[in-house]
Amino acid sequence: MARRGPVGIGFIGTGMISNTYLENLTRFPDIDVVILGDLNVEVAKAKAAKYGVPEWGTAEDVLNHPGVELVVNLTIPAAHAEVAGKAIAAGKHVWSEKPISVDRQSGRDLLAQADAAGLLVGVAPDTVLGPGVQTARRAIARGDIGEPLSAQTVMQYVGPDTFHPSPEFLFAKGAGPLFDMGPYYVTTLVHVFGSVQSVAAVGSRSRTTRTIQAGDRAGTTFDVEVPTHVAALAKFVDGGISQSVFSFDSPLTRMGVVEITGTEGTLIVPDPNTFTGDVKVTRAPTLEAIRHPTVWEDIPVTGVYAERGLGVLDLARAVRTGGRPLASGELGYHVLDTLVAIDTALTEDRMVPVDSRVERVPLVAADFDPFQRTL
Repeated sequence: MARRGPVGIGFIGTGMISNTYLENLTRFPDIDVVILGDLNVEVAKAKAAKYGVPEWGTAEDVLNHPGVELVVNLTIPAAHAEVAGKAIAAGKHVWSEKPISVDRQSGRDLLAQADAAGLLVGVAPDTVLGPGVQTARRAIARGDIGEPLSAQTVMQYVGPDTFHPSPEFLFAKGAGPLFDMGPYYVTTLVHVFGSVQSVAAVGSRSRTTRTIQAGDRAGTTFDVEVPTHVAALAKFVDGGISQSVFSFDSPLTRMGVVEITGTEGTLIVPDPNTFTGDVKVTRAPTLEAIRHPTVWEDIPVTGVYAERGLGVLDLARAVRTGGRPLASGELGYHVLDTLVAIDTALTEDRMVPVDSRVERVPLVAADFDPFQRTL
C-alpha cells in the first residue's frame, strides 16, 4: 500500500548548508525529518538536538532507516553522485545539492539508475522556485518586456576563503565560481530561455594557493585547482543569448545581477541565490528619455516566502502525487552539461555544443504554499 501523510526525510551531510534546510524543512507540514547522518556523528547529533530531529547517526543509518523515503544529499560536490546512487540503491528518492555530479557520465548514470528503479531525483538550486524569480518569470510570460532576447548575469567577489572555515572544496574540481555559483545563474537562464545550445568562455586563476581567513584554521594555505574568474557566453536552442561573469577574484562585490532584455524592455530579476528581492522593469525609452536617468517600474513580488527546502518539498509532494519535480534531475543534469561545456571552452578556445535538452520548466502554481498541509 502506498504511503500517505508527510514524507519521511533523512539527511546525509550536516555541514554549514544544512542549517538553512533544517530551519525550513522542520516547519513544513508535508515533511517529517526523521534522522540526520554525517561522517562526524557528533555533528549530526548536535544538529538533531538543535532542530528537534529524533535520530542521528551515519550515512548508513540514514540509508537503512525504514522511515526515510527521501534522502537530502548535502555532501561535497565530488561525493554527490556516489551518495545519491547509494540512496537510490536503498530504494530512496533523492534531493541533491548542486551540482548533480562533477562529470557528465556519473550524472547520466545516476538518472538512468533512478529511472530504472522508479525513483525521483531533484537537484538544487531551488531558489528559482521562490517568489522572486517566479514573479519575474510571470512578468515575462505576461509580455512585460516583449520577446526575451538576451541576458547578462554577474557574480563577483573576493571569494569564500574570506569567511568559510573549510573552503578547500570550493576551489577543487567540481567547484570554483563556475560550478559553485554558476548553477544559480544558469538554472535561472534555463527557466527563462529553455535549453542551452552552445557556449564559449575564457577564464583565469589569480593565485595557485589561497589562505583560510576565518575559523580555527585561519592562516592555513591550500591549493587552487580551478579557474577563479570565468566569463561565459551562451546561445539557447529556442533563441536568446546570454553573457555571464563568475568570479572569486574581485575586490568589487557585484552579486545577484540578472538582467533580461526583450523587444520592449529590460527586466531586473532578483539574486538567484535568494528566494525573493526586487523585480523591476524599464520600457524602451524615447530619444528624449535617453538623456535622463532610467525610469524603473516596480513589479510587486507575489507568493509565500520560504528559503532552502522548497525543492525538497516540491519533490516530496511529487513522490506522493506521482508528479514530476520542478527542480528535476533532468534540469540539474542539463545545467551540469552546460557548466562542463563552459569548462571545456575555457581550454579549447571554441564554441562548445551542449548536447542535452530539457523540457521547459513550468511556473510554480500561484497557490503554492509550503506551510500548508496537502498530503
